[in-house]
Amino acid sequence: MKTLITVVLLLLVLAWYLSFLASRLDRLHHRVETSWEHLDALLQRRAAVALEIAHSTGIDPATSLVLTASAYQAREATILERSDSESSLSQSLKMIADQESSNPIDPDLLKQLKEITDKIKIAIVIHLEAVNTARTVRGKFFVKLFRLAGHAPLPVRYAFEDDVL
Repeated sequence: MKTLITVVLLLLVLAWYLSFLASRLDRLHHRVETSWEHLDALLQRRAAVALEIAHSTGIDPATSLVLTASAYQAREATILERSDSESSLSQSLKMIADQESSNPIDPDLLKQLKEITDKIKIAIVIHLEAVNTARTVRGKFFVKLFRLAGHAPLPVRYAFEDDVL
C-alpha cells in the first residue's frame, strides 16, 4: 500500500513538473515571438527614417542611391534575406554618419535615427535573451523526452543582431 501511494505521488509530481515545463516553454515561445515583432517594427521604422535621410537635400546623389537601395532591401527582405539586408542598411547608415560633417543633414532626422538605433540595441538584447532562454529550456532532458515543444520551430538568432548599429 505504501509503495502504491509513493508511486502515485511520484507520478503526480512528474505530471505537475511536465505541465509546468510545457507552460513555461509556451510562455517563452510567446516571448520570443513578441520580442521579434517589436524588433521587426523598430527595424522597419529605421528603414523608413533611412529613406527620409536618403531623400533629404543635404546628401549627395551616390550616397542617396546606396542608402535608398539598402533601405528598400531591408523593408522588402524575406526572413531568409533579412540578416544580410539589415547588415547592409547598418553599413550604409554608418557611411552617412561618417559623412555627417561634410553634408548638412537635417538634425531632426539624425536625432530620430539615433533614438531608433538605441531602441533597436535594447530590443536586440531582449530578443537574444528570450531566444537563449527558450533554447536552454528546450535543451532540457524532459522537454526532449516528452517532446513538450511540440512542432514549434527552434528560436533562431540572426547575424545582424551581432552588428554594432
